[in-house]
Amino acid sequence: MHYCHSVLETIGNTPMIKLNKVVQDIPALVLGKVETYNPGHSIKDRMALKMIEVAEEKGLLKPGGTIIECTSGNTGMGLAIAGVVKGYKCIFTTNDKQSKEKIDMLKALGAEVIVCPTNVTPDDPRSYYSVADKLSKEIPNSFWCNQYDNLANTQAHYESTGPEIWEQTEGKITHLVVGVGTGGTVSGTAKYLKEKNPNIKVWGIDTFGSVFKKYKETGQFDEKEIYPYITEGIGEDILPKNVNFDLIDHFEKVTDKDGALAARRLAREEGLLLGYSAGSALAGLLQMKDQLTKDDVVVIIFHDHGSRYVAKIFNDDWMRDRGFLDLEKSVRDLLTVKKADEFIAVSDTDRIRDVFELMKAHDISQVPVLRDGQVIGSIIETTILKYLLDNPLKHADEPIAVIMGAPFPVIERSMKLKELQRFITRETPAVLVRDDHGTFKIITQYDLIHAV
Repeated sequence: MHYCHSVLETIGNTPMIKLNKVVQDIPALVLGKVETYNPGHSIKDRMALKMIEVAEEKGLLKPGGTIIECTSGNTGMGLAIAGVVKGYKCIFTTNDKQSKEKIDMLKALGAEVIVCPTNVTPDDPRSYYSVADKLSKEIPNSFWCNQYDNLANTQAHYESTGPEIWEQTEGKITHLVVGVGTGGTVSGTAKYLKEKNPNIKVWGIDTFGSVFKKYKETGQFDEKEIYPYITEGIGEDILPKNVNFDLIDHFEKVTDKDGALAARRLAREEGLLLGYSAGSALAGLLQMKDQLTKDDVVVIIFHDHGSRYVAKIFNDDWMRDRGFLDLEKSVRDLLTVKKADEFIAVSDTDRIRDVFELMKAHDISQVPVLRDGQVIGSIIETTILKYLLDNPLKHADEPIAVIMGAPFPVIERSMKLKELQRFITRETPAVLVRDDHGTFKIITQYDLIHAV
């Protein structure tokens, strides 16, 4: 019979999945190392178990003890699962920017969770670092894992994540893209891969409000770089011992908005419901796509599952409140705010001069051409004006059919505005859509600009 002796034996050996639609503009092969297949649905299960095993080996964690950790949620999940199996109590400190789902899931596994303020310095007694440190000194037979400085974090990925990626790509990987938080994932994985092939490029994804990028580039820890950000799981206001800057070739910063929108794209275009840092990693890769060739093999590590963010990046109201959904709106949304203008169209038998006067009277730059209620062409102001200037006045009595262009595209109301951008161009300044009553409406460049 084939079975696992406990859930801990299911950690690791996660699949590699090729990305398609979201990277269609990238010439390289892009593979996602999808860590949601771990039992705690994140890559942190790997290092959580390793930190406990190393602590047990060193006699720092004894039977019936208490595991203490400051966590954004995912490390806590891995530790809580291991704690349940091994019989340890868990107390976690976290900050108040973490999603409610993360906190509730930790409690579901029997952990005690203490929520601390985000906007305080690491050495402030209220910070989730300081509170964890204080508890570890007060509670007998307890062990503070301290994932930031505990090098078992890096060791876990050197022993598992790196070898798995090397095997799965048959050693063909050329680029590793990783969101950087505690630094264990990027450092351990990069160390193994660069030992195999020192030419592999390692790109760390950082966020605005974090110190990593500037420190890598200047060696300066600049407190002016630190300010609040929404992105979860990456970036720091400290320099964890697990971040080996020598192994990271470049840091790319990604905005809160771009990371959130990219995560939503992964769900809707690839069927991968992933977390905030996964979106940031994809967004960072897209920002650097010009550095890749068709011969490259890129691996992005996707840290955790989107279920942690249902009330945040996958919640339209939350996204709108932060101004993140500008181009996530649909054409239907645009129609609800668009002024209910009369739909103006002309017949293919109408005279050129009459169409010109109609466009002037209504101050419009484009108009559809109909025949028997069907759209068969279009007229834009530059076309009609050029014709009138180039031809004798008597030709103004010709039917508009002689100069009409191709009909404007007819689109669906469900189309997202970001997709609509591809239809509205200089050559095609408008599209048509039917409203709820089946009546044609025209959407122009101006309408799209106004909506954005």
